[in-house]
Amino acid sequence: MKTLMRTAVAAAALATATAACTSTAADGNPGDPAGPDAGQRPVTVRLVAYRGCDEMLAGLREHAAENVGPWGFGGPQVLQMRRDTAMESDAAAKSTITLEHSTTNTHEVGVDEPDVVKTDGRRVITVTGGTLRVIDVATRKVTATLRLTERAEPTYAPADLLLSGDRALVLMRGGDMMYKSIAPMGETRYVLVDLAGAPKVLGSVKPQGSHVDARMVGSTVRLVTRSQPEITFPEAKPDAAEAERTTLNRAAVRKAPVEAWLPKVEITDASGAVSKRSVPCERVSHPADYTGTSLLTVHSIDLAQGLTAAGTDPIGLAADGDIVYGTGQSLYVASNPRWWWPTEPVVMEDQAPAAEPSPGEPTPGVTEAKAPPEETEVHRFDVTRPGAPVYAASGKVAGRLLNQYALSEHDGHLRVATTTGGDGRGRQQAQSVSGVHVLRASDMTKTGEVGGLGKGERIYSVRFIGPVGYVVTFRQVDPLYTLDLRDPAAPKVTGELKITGYSAYLHPAGEGRLIGIGQEASEQGRTLGTQVSLFDVGDPANPRRLSQLFQKDSGSDAEWEPHAFLYWPKTGLAVVPLHSFGEGRYESGALALKIDESAVTKLGMITHPETRQGDTSYRPGIQRTMVIGDGLWTLSDVGVQVNDATSLAEQAWIPFTM
Repeated sequence: MKTLMRTAVAAAALATATAACTSTAADGNPGDPAGPDAGQRPVTVRLVAYRGCDEMLAGLREHAAENVGPWGFGGPQVLQMRRDTAMESDAAAKSTITLEHSTTNTHEVGVDEPDVVKTDGRRVITVTGGTLRVIDVATRKVTATLRLTERAEPTYAPADLLLSGDRALVLMRGGDMMYKSIAPMGETRYVLVDLAGAPKVLGSVKPQGSHVDARMVGSTVRLVTRSQPEITFPEAKPDAAEAERTTLNRAAVRKAPVEAWLPKVEITDASGAVSKRSVPCERVSHPADYTGTSLLTVHSIDLAQGLTAAGTDPIGLAADGDIVYGTGQSLYVASNPRWWWPTEPVVMEDQAPAAEPSPGEPTPGVTEAKAPPEETEVHRFDVTRPGAPVYAASGKVAGRLLNQYALSEHDGHLRVATTTGGDGRGRQQAQSVSGVHVLRASDMTKTGEVGGLGKGERIYSVRFIGPVGYVVTFRQVDPLYTLDLRDPAAPKVTGELKITGYSAYLHPAGEGRLIGIGQEASEQGRTLGTQVSLFDVGDPANPRRLSQLFQKDSGSDAEWEPHAFLYWPKTGLAVVPLHSFGEGRYESGALALKIDESAVTKLGMITHPETRQGDTSYRPGIQRTMVIGDGLWTLSDVGVQVNDATSLAEQAWIPFTM
């Protein structure tokens, strides 16, 4: 198939993107990589840019029609901004001194990630309950607030932010109300705020679809959103068979206009003027194999320049995606295998289930729907130039990713850690196994791989540090594997440490040291409480645990939210949010630790004041921790507390008030 190379154009102009390629087998031969081990072989998946709206519409209709079911593109169907500002009377006391400070935890140096709080050493900026607050570090007071939702009272409005100079981008992910236990699908909106004086809104972006994630390099933010085609499916008779429903839905898909798929964006400037636009067809690409039921859009905003005439300079991708990973050179979007559930299991007439099957085993006498391929696609975009990212290459590997830490770019290669052998419905199976694939970043072709990790287990944490990888798998015991990745063509396991429990997050702690945060467990695999381990990984063939701190009947947000963990190498201070429970009690706070070359030592617990809600009181959970000067700043949903970073003595409490 004829292939065109993408040419670079001015950042403000429309990119006339690349051309067509085909799926290629691991041996380099074009064609269908079918075979008994096809699912185990990474495959190059070149993206193809549509040459116009007609070609785009034909391709999307056909692929979507193949993937629509009796209930549409899934199972059965079961904000205007307020720009008021408030300034404290002593706002003039704001400091101009920048103190030495940490950030909240991020994956890669030089790549910022959205979070609920940011600091530049002079100010702490946070967004909770729909309100942005600016706290002056010197006076330890809230000096400005900006309401970003219509309702005056605190709302369920999940949001993160990114900070560059005097500009903040607030990433609002919807949810201005709660109905029973279901958070409704609220609108996604990105709000640009000027913090130079009294905070004011400079503009906002309302993309179609839901927010996936974002990364910022320098002052440029790349935002990834995901949307589904807007197609109204016909109403079938209540007693209609599923085959009839599917036929009607396919007909609706094949009649849908291109506008049903094209991602749209609405931009509001500082004056309130609104402009609407769609991603041009020529800026939408697709892999060789895609469902037509999902579109990813990458928006770019330079916070230093604000919203310009180019808007967000969007590019589109006809693919699924749920994990974003970024470096200073690349933006990766990965699409895990789809979770699936059989719709109407059929019991064969001459068979009947005799007994309850074991977990992960099929039910006797029941015919289940066929699982989708257990493979992950990874798409790489070049972000070394200002403006919109430029598509570079795509690859496919067997298995499922845990999170962004399962991806790592180093020395021209991408390392990808996955688990295969699950049942596609979140259940672990006896044949599951994990491995690390190495792809050449320039074209995402396979360079090498190592497998056989944790048979019958799944990955619980991954960390790549330079040419070394660390993988934790778990079922009853926790094997910590060390991997030598110096030769991309021949990665290999060099060591293994078996201990009870597991580490759900791994963090580098200097030369030859690794911190693990997770759960201790019994020999039978029953979790017992939070554990923090210090590992000696100086000898890759002989990893050892030097020290462990165990808190019975507890859990930590840091197990699933790395932003919640703080490690300050200068003093060895580490802070882990902790929730303790048992025998009718529940306690919440932050566990402060001292981690040196040989031991993990408990320094104490930090707690926030009890808060009343109606007739009850509770101690709010601590979400984030930062070091600013000699202070340890902790954030909860009701305020910020400052403790001495050495003695942990409380110095200030800054409540969030309306």
